[in-house]
Amino acid sequence: MSKNNEKNQETKKHEEAKSEDVPKNDLSVEQKLKETEDKLLRSLAEIENQRRRFEKEVKDAFEFGSFNFAKESLAILDNLQRAKEAIKNDEILKKNKDLNKFLENISIIEKDLISIFERNRIIKIVTQGKKFDPNLHQAMTEIEDEKVEGGTILQEIQAGYMLGERLLRPALVAVSKKNSSKNEEIKEKKSNN
Repeated sequence: MSKNNEKNQETKKHEEAKSEDVPKNDLSVEQKLKETEDKLLRSLAEIENQRRRFEKEVKDAFEFGSFNFAKESLAILDNLQRAKEAIKNDEILKKNKDLNKFLENISIIEKDLISIFERNRIIKIVTQGKKFDPNLHQAMTEIEDEKVEGGTILQEIQAGYMLGERLLRPALVAVSKKNSSKNEEIKEKKSNN
């Protein structure tokens, strides 16, 4: 019996060792499976992110692909407006009887161009009487004016435009500021009190 007992014990030990090895092997297979699944999920997420980026780039290219063309086309409108003003102010041309017809034709071309811009989502930035916004305006000069609040746009030097939600060209403006000598007097009075 002792031989049988020894054999049985050895068989039990061997089976226990086998049973211990099986879960370890199963765990490593499960771990490998989990790691592989994790890698797969990460790869799928990366592919999805790339797809979204690509769709956004295509959308932006479609919406803003004409950005440079639109920006350069603004020069045509600027030149038409400058020509109209120069013709109106020319003393020799003022005597010409056909001046009004000529100016009317330039105005028609100008309106058509503005209409084309608006159909293509190129919109003029409204500036008169608005507060200065560095995202839309570029201050070219400051003008002292006690009648309005500081930072108010008093004059538009060159029109600014938006292409959809994107700034095409900032408006060049003159901005109000308070008289500095009066501000200094007020500060002195406050410090004396």
